[in-house]
Amino acid sequence: MTTRTEDLAARLMRYCAVDTQSDADSPSQPSTAIQLTLARMLVQELETIGASDITLTDYGTVLATIPATAPGPTIGFLAHMDTAPQFNATGVKPRLIPGYNGGAITYPDNPALTLTPETSPNLLKKLGHDIVTASGTTLLGADDKAGIAIILHTAQTLLNDPSIPHGPIRLAFTPDEEIGRGVDRRLPKDLNVDWAYTFDGGEAGEIEYETFSADGAEIRIEGVSIHPGLAKGKMVNAIHLASKIIAALPQHTMLPELTDHRDGFIHATDMTGGSSAMTLRFILRDFEREGLEEKGKILRAVCDAVQATEPRATITCTITPQYRNMRYWLEKDMRPVELAQAACRDIGLAPVSVPIRGGTDGSRLTEMGVPCPNLFTGMQEIHGPLEWVSVQDMERASDLMLAILRRAVQ
Repeated sequence: MTTRTEDLAARLMRYCAVDTQSDADSPSQPSTAIQLTLARMLVQELETIGASDITLTDYGTVLATIPATAPGPTIGFLAHMDTAPQFNATGVKPRLIPGYNGGAITYPDNPALTLTPETSPNLLKKLGHDIVTASGTTLLGADDKAGIAIILHTAQTLLNDPSIPHGPIRLAFTPDEEIGRGVDRRLPKDLNVDWAYTFDGGEAGEIEYETFSADGAEIRIEGVSIHPGLAKGKMVNAIHLASKIIAALPQHTMLPELTDHRDGFIHATDMTGGSSAMTLRFILRDFEREGLEEKGKILRAVCDAVQATEPRATITCTITPQYRNMRYWLEKDMRPVELAQAACRDIGLAPVSVPIRGGTDGSRLTEMGVPCPNLFTGMQEIHGPLEWVSVQDMERASDLMLAILRRAVQ
């Protein structure tokens, strides 16, 4: 390993060991106090490397400045601190596998689990790379702590070598991206940039400017509760009504496990409650506004149909906007995208721009007036125990950040 890859690997493993899982059910900001543990760690590291204007905001975002060494636009670089709620993130044990040899990767805490090129084909492209994984019972958290490591490593490089020309740089590390609450309404003003980039992408070369549009939905079912021994003609079981709603939704077309490319979906994420009351939660995704609206209409129509079968129950469906496809705004001015694509070619990579079947903080920032495409980090198989990242891909992402800054002052 080189000095650069050693630093990137050490940063990533240090950050991944901190539990920062967000919680969609929490009303607080950030949604979990544990995210502030990493936030405070990042503040200390920014102070150590000599960054300026370091702030931990009351909405949980860490902000800092790398002062300019040349005239140029002010560019922001962002990554999120939280990890996904979908899989265990407590007790992460990051481990480094140097010089990957092409075989199966096993896990010390879960011997039945293996990571192979058959299950993760991109491994075949990483022969000789240094791979970081977790130990088998947790996700790794490279989403998006790889982005944090890339940005801070590059920031230290710039601060150590003021001969590198670049304009003002603003850094931001946000909480709660995984639950769609990473961009506070105050962030665009506090960030104060001409445009920005999130480091929250996957395979090396990805320069993304199109995401899903997203809504969240909550269905609340109030049944009629009574002792089951006295229930005939009186009880209305909310569990049964919830089951009818799930069964009535499209089962062969609009599920995430059945869709890819530009197909959207209706995804049931949570079902809680009991016979007297149930709550169902969904995420709705589509690349176009019209498709997203249609999925909301389907969900409401199913609720109305099930409600009609049992007027004694109360079924409510609430749909809440989350974020919109950043393409709607970026396609009006593609200069930040084209700059990143050109910078990618500068470092010897062919830029790849494919629609993200998800969203980033860049989706919300772009919608709020800060153009913010998404850049690769190298992370793979995210949100599960097979998550991994190549340290050499992270090094290429750092190269990309430097190349963007060089082009921006030309």
